[in-house]
Amino acid sequence: MKLLIATTNPKKIEELILLLNTPDVVPVYLNNVGITSLPEENGSNFRENAILKARFAGDKSGLWTLAEDSGLVIDALGGRPGIRSARYSEGPDKDRVLKVLDEMKNFPDDKRTARFIANIALYSPLDHSVQLFEGISEGTITYKPIGENGFGYDPIFYNLELGKTNASATLEEKNNVSHRGKAIRKVKKYLLNLSAV
Repeated sequence: MKLLIATTNPKKIEELILLLNTPDVVPVYLNNVGITSLPEENGSNFRENAILKARFAGDKSGLWTLAEDSGLVIDALGGRPGIRSARYSEGPDKDRVLKVLDEMKNFPDDKRTARFIANIALYSPLDHSVQLFEGISEGTITYKPIGENGFGYDPIFYNLELGKTNASATLEEKNNVSHRGKAIRKVKKYLLNLSAV
């Protein structure tokens, strides 16, 4: 099965391809099908944004399409950065990390709870339907960046399942417990069942 990966984020593509690793799925990228941009993510939650991107790219390409929207939800900040995680401030990932750390500087350990949430939409060109899959990874926000791996908020997200920040883990370790890893495993199970029919 050819599966269009509807994202322009190279780091996200790398993780998704690694997680999707199965001989039954042949990844296709937006530039392979002449799609140069995705619609504005103006949904009210991760799920709506994932559906928006999957439908757009799936309708344009006529292919099975996977789109994902995810972000960091911090309880003390009322759920921010949430669906604006990638756009929480101008500039590179480092600037967004520093903004969160600044906003969290007065919160004690027990008020630093957070989670990464990933919603994946899988679009079928056969009937234009969308299946949804979710993964959640619980953790806390550190007081400073720790680790050199990963991307986004990984250096300040202490993953409770890992016992260290996402950025301190290898990609394989992170993928075993990450929000995206959990969601993708559900996608793979769905696709395997589909191919078995």
